[in-house]
Amino acid sequence: MNKAFVREPDVMADYCPKCGAAGESVGEVTLTSQLSSEQRQHLAEPANFCPTPRCEVAYFDKFERFVLAADLARPVYPKDPTAPLCACFGLTADDIDQDIAEGSVKRVRAAIERAKSTDAHCAEQAPNGRSCIAQVQRYYMQRKGK
Repeated sequence: MNKAFVREPDVMADYCPKCGAAGESVGEVTLTSQLSSEQRQHLAEPANFCPTPRCEVAYFDKFERFVLAADLARPVYPKDPTAPLCACFGLTADDIDQDIAEGSVKRVRAAIERAKSTDAHCAEQAPNGRSCIAQVQRYYMQRKGK
C-alpha cells in the first residue's frame, strides 16, 4: 500500500526508560505540583508519568531523563500501594477493601462523587494529572473479583 494513504497515529506514546511501559502524558501544572523546582528543571516537556507499580521511575521525558518515585515529596499510587488512589480526597486501597469486606460501596461511591465535583484538583494532586475515577473503579472490580 502506498504510504501516502496511510494515516500516521496522532499521538506517539513515550516509553519509560526503565520498564518500557507507555507513559501517561502530564502537563506543567502536574509537574510543578509534584516535583521540586530542581527536579522540574531536570525534565523537558512533554513529560510522562510511568504507571507501572513495580517500576522505580515516576516521571520521565523523551530524552530518557527521569525522577524516581522514591525522590518525590510524598508517596504516590501505584508506586506505593499505601498511598491514596484518590490524591485529592485520600481514598486508599484499604478503604476500598473495607467497603468490599462490608458488602458496601459507600466509600467508593462518595469518592467518585467528590472526584466529579469542583472540589477535585486532579491536575495538581494526582501523580498522572487525571481523575482517579477509572483507577478507583478498576481497583474495586479487581479486588471484588478475588
